[in-house]
Amino acid sequence: MSTKTAPMVGAIPAKKLPLKARLNRLDMKVSPYLFISPFFILFIVVGLFPLGYTAVVSLHDWGLIAGRGDFVGFQNFVDILGQPRFYTALRNTFSIFLLSSVPQIIAAIAIAAVLDQNIRAKTFWRMGVLLPYVVAPVAVSLIFSRLFADQSGMINEILGNFGVEPIRWHADVLASHVAIASMVNFRWTGYNTLIILAAMQAIPRDVYEAAIIDGASRLRTFFSVTIPMLRPTVIFVIITSTIGGLQIFDEPRLFDQLGQGGEDRQWMTLTMFLYEVGWGPQKSFGRASAVAWLLFLIIVVFGAINFWLTQRIADTGSKTGGKK
Repeated sequence: MSTKTAPMVGAIPAKKLPLKARLNRLDMKVSPYLFISPFFILFIVVGLFPLGYTAVVSLHDWGLIAGRGDFVGFQNFVDILGQPRFYTALRNTFSIFLLSSVPQIIAAIAIAAVLDQNIRAKTFWRMGVLLPYVVAPVAVSLIFSRLFADQSGMINEILGNFGVEPIRWHADVLASHVAIASMVNFRWTGYNTLIILAAMQAIPRDVYEAAIIDGASRLRTFFSVTIPMLRPTVIFVIITSTIGGLQIFDEPRLFDQLGQGGEDRQWMTLTMFLYEVGWGPQKSFGRASAVAWLLFLIIVVFGAINFWLTQRIADTGSKTGGKK
């Protein structure tokens, strides 16, 4: 006996299918790309194109009024690297970045651990943590510039009650960096806290119950269970903090009334130096674009180093945890 097998629909040529079936097949192939296309279109328009255009500007003698001038190659980069203020701004940027990002991430993890507990009015406290992020950077900078005033600031008055001499928050290099880092921590700690808190709540509770049954204390559970399972989120927070910390502009710009980074540029960052080169007395868009590209390369390098270090730490921790 011979049996006939029914022909497979997938084997039918596309031209012989009905119009509705062909449209459905086309929809299945094209619709996923249409769904994700808005992101890539916006990225090309507001991200990739400005980056490429800035690279073109950095290779020309580009003026504010005259526009595109002669092709100068890498001369703009050479001029920027030969200016002492570039290295001063680079030092200030790294100093403020370290003073803000490291305490910020540690505080975010600690606050998220508290909010993850069974406390009353959880929603209220979570909204309160995010409130500083909603406040405008201008308002935060104006308030903190008054708090850290050299003569009549509240911080100096509080320290004076403990016998500490007034600190020159606007004159000393390290003191000004600490004051600006305090503004950054005030605004961004709550934002990072909610990200880490969301990751903490995604950890299965069965893991905590098993650790408690094994006799682990809350502190041991936090460092042996919570922190290892937060590694992907912590890596994300570290990378985003690195990108944002190296581009800081609002807080140091508004730390005093002049907005130049101090008389000796003791807290001028790379973005402020970029602004000064592009809109200051020099008014050279070519050199300003060169600063922008140098900042971009620095961010890429530091982001890659942070990612590599955190991945190494994560791999080391997973291998250590797998040993019995």
